[in-house]
Amino acid sequence: MYEIADIRFYREELRDLAVAWLALSVAFTFFLEGDFLRGQPIYAPNVTELFRVFLLSMATVGAGFLLHELAHKIVAVQFGQIAAFRAEYNMLAITVASGVAGFLFAAPGAVYHRGAITTRQNGLVAVAGPVINLVLAAAFFVPFSLGGGFVAEVGQMGVLINIFLAAFNMVPAGPLDGKTVAQWHRGVFAAVFALAVMSLVGFVVVFIL
Repeated sequence: MYEIADIRFYREELRDLAVAWLALSVAFTFFLEGDFLRGQPIYAPNVTELFRVFLLSMATVGAGFLLHELAHKIVAVQFGQIAAFRAEYNMLAITVASGVAGFLFAAPGAVYHRGAITTRQNGLVAVAGPVINLVLAAAFFVPFSLGGGFVAEVGQMGVLINIFLAAFNMVPAGPLDGKTVAQWHRGVFAAVFALAVMSLVGFVVVFIL
């Protein structure tokens, strides 16, 4: 067990975070290098370009994914929960396969927590992750809009990945954050989900198409 800023992390948890980070980076690499806007997979990748995009994905997915899960954990711990991230290895395989196929289903695992908790507190734990992704997207927009070359490319990928993660996780279905948030407060759910989706669509239309 390790303790960082009064937050306890378990050895298995750190392993799962590392594996999920790597799997997501691989999935996003193939997803972004393929013609994902038309749902077409990548058939003949340029290895050098693929590796460069992988490194970019490691940096930007790392920030988005790790801080998303850390936000869940910190808020849960603040509410007196015992919380830890656990990777879903079957879902990790599906995540990578979906990226190679030209679409992306990003559900590598989740922060599980236990202890007495109210519906409001549970909703706040759930919404913390997508909100952090939106904050990160705004932060990455600065180097994207003001920088050039590699810096701007990192910024663009950081914005795209974080608003995608926010929008995807706010879908009100299955084990995703959106379902828990909607069960707590429909107004909060609608506001965060709408902001994430409009940001994603607007960024793709204005800056990518």
